[in-house]
Amino acid sequence: MTTTEERRVDPQAVETQPGRPRVAPDAPIRPPGRMKRALDSDLFYSFRTSPVAVISATVTLIVLVAAVFAPWLAPYDPFDPSTLNLMDGFTPPGEAGFSGNVYLLGTDDQGRDVLSAIMYGARISLLVGFSAILFAMVLGVTLGLIAGYVGGWIDSLIMRIADVQLSFPSILVALLIFGVARALVPREFHEEMAIYVLILAIGLSDWVQFARTVRGTTLVEKNKEYVQAARVIGIHPALIVIRHVLPNVMGPVTVIATIGLALAIIAEATLSFLGVGVPPTQPSLGTLIRIGGNFLFSGEWWITMFPGLALIILALSVNLLGDWLRDALNPRLR
Repeated sequence: MTTTEERRVDPQAVETQPGRPRVAPDAPIRPPGRMKRALDSDLFYSFRTSPVAVISATVTLIVLVAAVFAPWLAPYDPFDPSTLNLMDGFTPPGEAGFSGNVYLLGTDDQGRDVLSAIMYGARISLLVGFSAILFAMVLGVTLGLIAGYVGGWIDSLIMRIADVQLSFPSILVALLIFGVARALVPREFHEEMAIYVLILAIGLSDWVQFARTVRGTTLVEKNKEYVQAARVIGIHPALIVIRHVLPNVMGPVTVIATIGLALAIIAEATLSFLGVGVPPTQPSLGTLIRIGGNFLFSGEWWITMFPGLALIILALSVNLLGDWLRDALNPRLR
Protein backbone atom coordinates (compact mmCIF):
# COMPACT_ATOMS: atom_id res chain seq x y z
CA MET A 1 0.00 0.00 0.00
CA THR A 2 1.27 3.48 -0.88
CA THR A 3 1.95 5.68 2.13
CA THR A 4 1.34 9.39 2.44
CA GLU A 5 5.04 10.14 2.06
CA GLU A 6 5.18 8.16 -1.20
CA ARG A 7 2.24 10.07 -2.74
CA ARG A 8 4.00 13.43 -2.93
CA VAL A 9 3.38 15.42 -6.08
CA ASP A 10 6.29 16.58 -8.18
CA PRO A 11 6.20 20.43 -8.33
CA GLN A 12 7.08 20.29 -12.03
CA ALA A 13 4.07 18.07 -12.71
CA VAL A 14 1.53 20.34 -11.05
CA GLU A 15 -1.04 21.47 -13.63
CA THR A 16 -2.71 24.80 -13.27
CA GLN A 17 -6.06 25.94 -14.55
CA PRO A 18 -6.09 27.51 -18.02
CA GLY A 19 -5.43 31.24 -17.91
CA ARG A 20 -3.98 31.20 -14.39
CA PRO A 21 -0.27 31.52 -13.56
CA ARG A 22 1.70 28.50 -12.41
CA VAL A 23 2.44 28.72 -8.68
CA ALA A 24 4.93 26.50 -6.90
CA PRO A 25 3.51 24.50 -3.97
CA ASP A 26 6.03 26.00 -1.57
CA ALA A 27 5.40 29.64 -2.64
CA PRO A 28 5.02 31.96 0.38
CA ILE A 29 1.54 33.24 1.15
CA ARG A 30 1.36 37.02 1.03
CA PRO A 31 -0.35 38.68 4.00
CA PRO A 32 -3.49 40.67 3.16
CA GLY A 33 -3.04 44.36 2.45
CA ARG A 34 -4.37 47.21 4.53
CA MET A 35 -7.45 47.65 2.36
CA LYS A 36 -8.29 43.94 2.62
CA ARG A 37 -7.87 43.98 6.39
CA ALA A 38 -10.01 47.11 6.67
CA LEU A 39 -12.81 45.54 4.63
CA ASP A 40 -12.65 42.39 6.76
CA SER A 41 -12.60 44.27 10.07
CA ASP A 42 -15.39 44.16 12.64
CA LEU A 43 -15.86 47.93 12.31
CA PHE A 44 -16.61 47.77 8.59
CA TYR A 45 -18.88 44.75 9.11
CA SER A 46 -20.81 46.69 11.73
CA PHE A 47 -21.05 49.63 9.33
CA ARG A 48 -22.37 47.72 6.32
CA THR A 49 -24.88 45.78 8.43
CA SER A 50 -26.32 48.96 9.98
CA PRO A 51 -28.83 50.69 7.68
CA VAL A 52 -28.82 53.83 9.83
CA ALA A 53 -25.03 54.15 9.56
CA VAL A 54 -25.04 53.59 5.80
CA ILE A 55 -27.82 56.13 5.19
CA SER A 56 -26.24 58.69 7.52
CA ALA A 57 -22.84 58.32 5.88
CA THR A 58 -24.38 58.61 2.42
CA VAL A 59 -26.31 61.77 3.30
CA THR A 60 -23.25 63.30 4.96
CA LEU A 61 -21.12 62.50 1.93
CA ILE A 62 -23.67 64.02 -0.46
CA VAL A 63 -23.86 67.24 1.56
CA LEU A 64 -20.08 67.37 1.84
CA VAL A 65 -19.57 66.91 -1.91
CA ALA A 66 -22.28 69.48 -2.71
CA ALA A 67 -20.66 71.99 -0.36
CA VAL A 68 -17.05 71.46 -1.43
CA PHE A 69 -17.84 71.52 -5.14
CA ALA A 70 -20.50 74.22 -4.93
CA PRO A 71 -18.77 76.53 -7.46
CA TRP A 72 -19.08 73.77 -10.05
CA LEU A 73 -22.34 72.08 -8.99
CA ALA A 74 -24.50 75.05 -8.00
CA PRO A 75 -26.92 76.20 -10.73
CA TYR A 76 -26.07 79.87 -10.10
CA ASP A 77 -23.59 81.98 -8.19
CA PRO A 78 -25.82 83.62 -5.55
CA PHE A 79 -23.13 86.03 -4.40
CA ASP A 80 -22.17 87.50 -7.76
CA PRO A 81 -24.10 90.78 -8.07
CA SER A 82 -23.70 90.80 -11.85
CA THR A 83 -25.81 87.64 -12.17
CA LEU A 84 -28.65 88.76 -9.87
CA ASN A 85 -31.95 90.13 -11.06
CA LEU A 86 -34.11 91.89 -8.48
CA MET A 87 -37.16 91.16 -10.62
CA ASP A 88 -36.65 87.45 -9.85
CA GLY A 89 -37.06 88.07 -6.13
CA PHE A 90 -39.60 86.01 -4.16
CA THR A 91 -40.00 83.47 -6.99
CA PRO A 92 -41.79 80.39 -5.56
CA PRO A 93 -40.09 76.97 -5.76
CA GLY A 94 -40.20 75.30 -9.17
CA GLU A 95 -41.41 78.37 -11.03
CA ALA A 96 -39.71 80.62 -13.57
CA GLY A 97 -38.66 84.12 -12.61
CA PHE A 98 -38.95 87.35 -14.55
CA SER A 99 -35.72 86.50 -16.42
CA GLY A 100 -37.08 83.12 -17.50
CA ASN A 101 -34.79 81.07 -15.23
CA VAL A 102 -36.42 78.23 -13.30
CA TYR A 103 -35.47 78.04 -9.62
CA LEU A 104 -35.96 74.63 -8.02
CA LEU A 105 -36.20 75.95 -4.44
CA GLY A 106 -37.25 79.49 -5.29
CA THR A 107 -35.42 82.76 -4.69
CA ASP A 108 -35.02 85.23 -1.83
CA ASP A 109 -35.75 88.94 -1.72
CA GLN A 110 -32.68 89.77 -3.84
CA GLY A 111 -33.38 87.18 -6.51
CA ARG A 112 -30.72 84.75 -5.30
CA ASP A 113 -31.32 81.05 -5.96
CA VAL A 114 -32.07 79.38 -2.62
CA LEU A 115 -30.58 76.03 -3.70
CA SER A 116 -27.29 77.65 -4.70
CA ALA A 117 -27.28 79.72 -1.50
CA ILE A 118 -27.72 76.55 0.58
CA MET A 119 -24.79 74.84 -1.19
CA TYR A 120 -22.55 77.85 -0.67
CA GLY A 121 -23.81 78.34 2.90
CA ALA A 122 -23.09 74.71 3.77
CA ARG A 123 -19.45 75.35 2.87
CA ILE A 124 -19.19 78.00 5.59
CA SER A 125 -21.04 75.87 8.13
CA LEU A 126 -18.86 72.82 7.48
CA LEU A 127 -15.68 74.88 7.45
CA VAL A 128 -16.47 76.47 10.80
CA GLY A 129 -17.69 73.17 12.27
CA PHE A 130 -14.66 71.12 11.19
CA SER A 131 -12.16 73.81 12.16
CA ALA A 132 -13.77 74.49 15.55
CA ILE A 133 -14.01 70.82 16.53
CA LEU A 134 -10.43 70.21 15.35
CA PHE A 135 -9.20 73.12 17.46
CA ALA A 136 -11.22 71.92 20.46
CA MET A 137 -9.91 68.36 20.01
CA VAL A 138 -6.25 69.42 19.85
CA LEU A 139 -6.62 71.71 22.87
CA GLY A 140 -8.68 69.26 24.91
CA VAL A 141 -6.51 66.22 24.15
CA THR A 142 -3.34 68.14 25.01
CA LEU A 143 -4.68 69.44 28.31
CA GLY A 144 -6.22 66.06 29.15
CA LEU A 145 -2.92 64.24 28.57
CA ILE A 146 -1.03 66.75 30.70
CA ALA A 147 -3.60 66.63 33.51
CA GLY A 148 -3.81 62.84 33.54
CA TYR A 149 -0.11 62.03 33.18
CA VAL A 150 1.49 64.80 35.25
CA GLY A 151 -1.19 65.08 37.94
CA GLY A 152 -0.70 67.23 40.99
CA TRP A 153 -1.64 70.90 41.04
CA ILE A 154 -1.60 71.06 37.23
CA ASP A 155 -4.33 68.42 37.10
CA SER A 156 -6.36 70.28 39.74
CA LEU A 157 -6.01 73.62 37.94
CA ILE A 158 -7.08 72.28 34.54
CA MET A 159 -10.01 70.34 35.93
CA ARG A 160 -11.25 73.26 38.05
CA ILE A 161 -11.25 75.47 34.95
CA ALA A 162 -13.17 72.75 33.13
CA ASP A 163 -15.70 72.46 35.97
CA VAL A 164 -16.30 76.21 35.97
CA GLN A 165 -16.84 76.24 32.20
CA LEU A 166 -19.24 73.28 32.41
CA SER A 167 -21.44 75.27 34.78
CA PHE A 168 -22.40 77.58 31.89
CA PRO A 169 -24.13 76.62 28.63
CA SER A 170 -21.66 76.30 25.78
CA ILE A 171 -23.56 78.79 23.61
CA LEU A 172 -23.22 81.47 26.32
CA VAL A 173 -19.49 80.74 26.61
CA ALA A 174 -19.17 81.05 22.83
CA LEU A 175 -21.07 84.35 22.87
CA LEU A 176 -18.79 85.68 25.62
CA ILE A 177 -15.61 84.64 23.83
CA PHE A 178 -16.94 85.99 20.53
CA GLY A 179 -17.71 89.36 22.09
CA VAL A 180 -14.32 89.63 23.81
CA ALA A 181 -12.47 88.63 20.64
CA ARG A 182 -14.35 91.14 18.49
CA ALA A 183 -13.58 93.86 21.03
CA LEU A 184 -9.87 93.12 20.69
CA VAL A 185 -9.96 93.09 16.87
CA PRO A 186 -9.98 96.49 15.11
CA ARG A 187 -13.35 97.43 13.67
CA GLU A 188 -12.10 97.51 10.07
CA PHE A 189 -11.11 93.83 10.33
CA HIS A 190 -14.35 92.57 11.86
CA GLU A 191 -15.75 91.05 8.65
CA GLU A 192 -12.41 89.60 7.58
CA MET A 193 -11.77 87.99 10.97
CA ALA A 194 -15.38 86.96 11.66
CA ILE A 195 -14.90 83.31 10.64
CA TYR A 196 -11.66 82.96 12.62
CA VAL A 197 -13.23 84.53 15.70
CA LEU A 198 -16.22 82.19 15.33
CA ILE A 199 -13.94 79.14 15.12
CA LEU A 200 -12.06 80.33 18.21
CA ALA A 201 -15.25 80.94 20.18
CA ILE A 202 -16.82 77.55 19.39
CA GLY A 203 -13.53 75.69 19.87
CA LEU A 204 -12.87 77.22 23.29
CA SER A 205 -16.40 76.34 24.39
CA ASP A 206 -16.09 72.63 23.42
CA TRP A 207 -12.63 71.55 24.64
CA VAL A 208 -13.81 70.44 28.09
CA GLN A 209 -15.42 67.18 26.99
CA PHE A 210 -12.22 66.11 25.23
CA ALA A 211 -10.04 67.02 28.20
CA ARG A 212 -12.15 65.16 30.77
CA THR A 213 -12.39 62.00 28.64
CA VAL A 214 -8.68 61.93 27.80
CA ARG A 215 -7.70 62.61 31.42
CA GLY A 216 -9.74 59.66 32.67
CA THR A 217 -8.30 57.31 30.06
CA THR A 218 -4.76 58.55 30.70
CA LEU A 219 -5.10 57.86 34.43
CA VAL A 220 -5.83 54.23 33.56
CA GLU A 221 -3.19 53.84 30.84
CA LYS A 222 -0.26 55.37 32.73
CA ASN A 223 -0.41 52.63 35.38
CA LYS A 224 -0.24 49.75 32.91
CA GLU A 225 2.81 47.57 32.36
CA TYR A 226 3.88 48.92 28.98
CA VAL A 227 4.07 52.49 30.35
CA GLN A 228 5.98 51.31 33.42
CA ALA A 229 8.42 49.43 31.16
CA ALA A 230 8.95 52.54 29.03
CA ARG A 231 9.77 54.53 32.16
CA VAL A 232 12.24 51.91 33.36
CA ILE A 233 14.26 51.95 30.12
CA GLY A 234 14.54 55.74 30.33
CA ILE A 235 12.19 57.01 27.60
CA HIS A 236 11.33 60.68 27.98
CA PRO A 237 7.84 61.27 29.45
CA ALA A 238 6.81 63.34 26.43
CA LEU A 239 7.65 60.46 24.09
CA ILE A 240 5.78 58.02 26.34
CA VAL A 241 2.67 60.20 26.16
CA ILE A 242 2.86 60.68 22.39
CA ARG A 243 3.93 57.17 21.32
CA HIS A 244 2.16 54.98 23.88
CA VAL A 245 -0.62 56.80 25.74
CA LEU A 246 -2.04 58.96 22.94
CA PRO A 247 -2.89 56.11 20.49
CA ASN A 248 -4.84 54.34 23.24
CA VAL A 249 -7.05 57.35 24.00
CA MET A 250 -7.98 58.21 20.40
CA GLY A 251 -10.93 55.80 20.26
CA PRO A 252 -13.21 57.80 22.59
CA VAL A 253 -11.83 61.05 21.16
CA THR A 254 -12.95 60.05 17.65
CA VAL A 255 -16.49 59.39 18.87
CA ILE A 256 -16.66 62.70 20.74
CA ALA A 257 -15.32 64.57 17.71
CA THR A 258 -17.94 63.03 15.40
CA ILE A 259 -20.81 63.92 17.70
CA GLY A 260 -19.24 67.28 18.52
CA LEU A 261 -19.11 68.15 14.82
CA ALA A 262 -22.91 68.23 14.67
CA LEU A 263 -23.03 70.35 17.81
CA ALA A 264 -20.42 72.75 16.39
CA ILE A 265 -22.46 73.17 13.19
CA ILE A 266 -25.58 73.90 15.24
CA ALA A 267 -23.63 76.34 17.44
CA GLU A 268 -22.39 78.20 14.36
CA ALA A 269 -25.92 78.36 12.96
CA THR A 270 -27.21 79.63 16.31
CA LEU A 271 -24.61 82.39 16.51
CA SER A 272 -25.21 83.39 12.89
CA PHE A 273 -28.96 83.36 13.47
CA LEU A 274 -28.46 85.73 16.40
CA GLY A 275 -26.49 88.04 14.14
CA VAL A 276 -23.08 87.58 15.75
CA GLY A 277 -21.68 85.00 13.34
CA VAL A 278 -20.36 85.29 9.80
CA PRO A 279 -21.15 88.50 7.86
CA PRO A 280 -24.02 88.65 5.33
CA THR A 281 -21.48 88.74 2.50
CA GLN A 282 -20.45 85.18 3.46
CA PRO A 283 -23.71 83.71 4.76
CA SER A 284 -23.89 80.29 6.36
CA LEU A 285 -27.00 78.19 6.89
CA GLY A 286 -27.76 80.10 10.08
CA THR A 287 -27.56 83.43 8.28
CA LEU A 288 -29.87 82.19 5.53
CA ILE A 289 -32.40 81.07 8.14
CA ARG A 290 -32.24 84.48 9.83
CA ILE A 291 -32.73 86.30 6.52
CA GLY A 292 -35.66 84.07 5.58
CA GLY A 293 -37.26 84.59 8.97
CA ASN A 294 -37.93 88.23 8.06
CA PHE A 295 -40.30 87.10 5.28
CA LEU A 296 -41.83 84.04 6.92
CA PHE A 297 -45.12 85.68 7.88
CA SER A 298 -45.48 87.44 4.52
CA GLY A 299 -45.88 84.12 2.70
CA GLU A 300 -42.33 83.48 1.43
CA TRP A 301 -41.88 80.38 3.59
CA TRP A 302 -39.32 78.68 1.33
CA ILE A 303 -36.59 81.25 2.06
CA THR A 304 -36.19 80.00 5.63
CA MET A 305 -37.67 76.50 5.40
CA PHE A 306 -35.21 74.93 2.95
CA PRO A 307 -32.04 76.19 4.70
CA GLY A 308 -33.54 74.97 7.97
CA LEU A 309 -34.20 71.52 6.50
CA ALA A 310 -30.65 71.39 5.14
CA LEU A 311 -29.28 72.20 8.58
CA ILE A 312 -31.47 69.58 10.26
CA ILE A 313 -30.52 66.88 7.73
CA LEU A 314 -26.80 67.65 8.03
CA ALA A 315 -26.74 67.76 11.82
CA LEU A 316 -28.95 64.67 12.18
CA SER A 317 -26.91 62.56 9.77
CA VAL A 318 -23.62 63.47 11.46
CA ASN A 319 -25.13 62.83 14.90
CA LEU A 320 -26.49 59.41 13.90
CA LEU A 321 -23.11 58.54 12.42
CA GLY A 322 -21.49 59.46 15.71
CA ASP A 323 -23.99 57.33 17.64
CA TRP A 324 -23.17 54.33 15.47
CA LEU A 325 -19.44 54.88 15.90
CA ARG A 326 -19.87 55.07 19.67
CA ASP A 327 -21.72 51.75 19.73
CA ALA A 328 -19.33 50.09 17.28
CA LEU A 329 -16.26 50.99 19.35
CA ASN A 330 -17.86 50.00 22.65
CA PRO A 331 -16.40 46.56 23.60
CA ARG A 332 -19.34 45.85 25.93
CA LEU A 333 -21.73 45.72 22.97
CA ARG A 334 -19.69 43.26 20.92
